[in-house]
Amino acid sequence: MVGRNKAALRSCTALHAQESIDRHLLHTVCHEARCPNRGECFNCGDATFMVLGDICTRGCRFCAVTKGRPLPPDENEPARVAQAVKEWAIRYAVLTMPTRDDLPDGGASHFARVIQAIHTLTPDVKVEPLISDLCGDENALKTVLLARPDVLAHNVETVPELYSAVRVGAEYRRTLTLLERSKKIAPHILTKTGFMVGLGETEEQIKALMRDLRAVGVDLLTIGQYLAPSAAHYPVARYPLPQEYRAWEEYALSLGFKGVASGPLVRSSYRAGALYARAQQAAASK
Repeated sequence: MVGRNKAALRSCTALHAQESIDRHLLHTVCHEARCPNRGECFNCGDATFMVLGDICTRGCRFCAVTKGRPLPPDENEPARVAQAVKEWAIRYAVLTMPTRDDLPDGGASHFARVIQAIHTLTPDVKVEPLISDLCGDENALKTVLLARPDVLAHNVETVPELYSAVRVGAEYRRTLTLLERSKKIAPHILTKTGFMVGLGETEEQIKALMRDLRAVGVDLLTIGQYLAPSAAHYPVARYPLPQEYRAWEEYALSLGFKGVASGPLVRSSYRAGALYARAQQAAASK
């Protein structure tokens, strides 16, 4: 009965959140990327908003977000997102975005305005922007960092050997450079990334990827199962066993990551607030 009540609560929370999303004309990656954890995260005080629309200028073969020609940034969006964060009593807000290669700064200035609007309306809320690679523009990255996020996230998504097949328009080295620059520009801001497994990568490629990420100072890591959004997307090569996820988490922690979430249903923003808190606790105990 307890389990049934919890499930009902998650369902009601997700329904309330979706009603608010519709009312504020917002997008969430929870919906656009078909995340299986949306009810659980909403119930924990976490939410992931997708700003700058729901149309991407790239067409990565793993992603469910629509590729096309996006609309111009909505100048009222920062205020609407901030109001939704306050209305839902969100404690930890993740802000993600489609890649916006059509904008001169990749959408960084708009992203910064959303962060600032949240800080103004709800100063105690932690904010984690999950950004695109911003075409490697260092000034655009600085614009986001100057808005004082608590975590700067950018996903590596997969091992470098699969980039040409899976990540159209992206570059492995550009992703590493962005994460490294973030740590150099704002050392006090945690950096975070995530990647998928089950696309055909090898064990050694996974471990080499984690070593590369630690070499550029990444603090937080997520590892989850790739699930193809449709038959037209990149196919799933395999489904790793639960013990493999535990082994990857242990290996990542041995490398020095401050927080790791590893499991089949883990997504880059899954229980983001809890992962941040874990890193803070680990730092405080040293």
